[in-house]
Amino acid sequence: MTTTVPKILIVGGGYAGFYTAWKLEKLLGRNEAEVTLVDPLPYMTYQPFLPEVAAGEIEPRHVVVGLRRHLKRTTVIAGKVTGISHATKTATITPIAGDETFEQAYDQIVVTAGAVSRTFPIPGIADNAIGLKTIEEAVAIRDRLTSNFDKASVLPAGPERDRLLTVVVVGGGFAGIEVFAELRAYASSLLKQYPTLTFDDTHFHLIEAMGRIMPEVSQKTSEWVLADLAKKGAFVHLDTQVKGAVDGVVELSTGEQLPTDLIIWTAGVMANPTVVRGSDLPVEERGRIRTRPDLRVGTDEEIVEGAWAAGDVSAVPDLSGGGVGGFCVPNAQHAVRQGKLMAKNLVAVLRGEEPKQYFHKNLGAVAGLGLYNGAFQSGKIALTGFIAWLAHRGYHGLAMPTFERKFRVIGDWIQNFVHGREVVSLEAVQKPRAAFEEFAARPRPAAPAADAPAPAEKKAEPVAAK
Repeated sequence: MTTTVPKILIVGGGYAGFYTAWKLEKLLGRNEAEVTLVDPLPYMTYQPFLPEVAAGEIEPRHVVVGLRRHLKRTTVIAGKVTGISHATKTATITPIAGDETFEQAYDQIVVTAGAVSRTFPIPGIADNAIGLKTIEEAVAIRDRLTSNFDKASVLPAGPERDRLLTVVVVGGGFAGIEVFAELRAYASSLLKQYPTLTFDDTHFHLIEAMGRIMPEVSQKTSEWVLADLAKKGAFVHLDTQVKGAVDGVVELSTGEQLPTDLIIWTAGVMANPTVVRGSDLPVEERGRIRTRPDLRVGTDEEIVEGAWAAGDVSAVPDLSGGGVGGFCVPNAQHAVRQGKLMAKNLVAVLRGEEPKQYFHKNLGAVAGLGLYNGAFQSGKIALTGFIAWLAHRGYHGLAMPTFERKFRVIGDWIQNFVHGREVVSLEAVQKPRAAFEEFAARPRPAAPAADAPAPAEKKAEPVAAK
């Protein structure tokens, strides 16, 4: 008599998805279940390090975790889940190559599709802004700013040079403030390599619609960050909205216009709409999958058997009482812990045991604000400056998954301390065939006619002996 092995399908390979699969491999017996993970990317990105990647402090490949390298017993499918029919327990998968979709059957589904940048119908934003959710975006930001310094260094003072050296960040949450401060510090370090440019030539603006920045920290800590940014020549526009960004000119609700070549959008996220809208799982008013405290999909009154959710795509009740609106906030701290618990709960259910509820009291918030500077808040305890920067690097250095990745990141920090950060732009890699096409398209010099006389040979002159 043959027994059917339960099939577990994980939708998304971000924090929650990766940690769920990683933990399942440790908990499940060799033939206890089949685990499949679907994601269009072959890696998980440790997003708290994206601002440091953008500022050239960490090499991009060192903050991503290869799914196939670290998930030895999980089948990884390179594609997107574009439909979930839990009624029939099948998922529609669109692979990254080819147009043919296919159906994947499952017994248990884990939805960890994460979130995407939330944008508004503001003219020009979709065409000109860069988000900060992916490693590719962080690299593009770093290369764009560095290339702009190269271009500006050969221009006379004027509007075009000002435009190239103006950076506008939209959103005053943790991601926005961190990348804003890191880039301000990076630009200051770049000036050492460009004697034709001065500090006053660089312009940094952060736009925040609310009356304060970093709502995760106390008002006092927030004000300290504002004062610190002001000392570094960075401008923060509070109670201000972006009205347009057409042709590289950011128009503010105050009437001010900021010509720029680099707009970074960090004004919030939303649950992955492709997965949520293509599923028959229950969704709450903010577009997230309704999730119970034990991470099963459903409500206190009704459980959707065989369906689980965690991370930014889910609405998980915050039993600690600290969540916004009663739910866990979308951050890495929750996603990692939810992924680990979800793996334990899933295995428990497969073995006929009861799952446990997710409870995690926020450990605090820590932000890097450039080299040797940071801000930390945990309850009423607040730290700023160098000590907070050490806390930032210590926490995230330990939180980076796998020892192999930890060593690579720490190695980057040591290298930068000894040799300084790398300031070379590889923006041309985005168009690798540009040089090839340029020279391939040039007309070749005409060959000499067949009946043309050959050039006369020049006889060597004798060299007189000395």
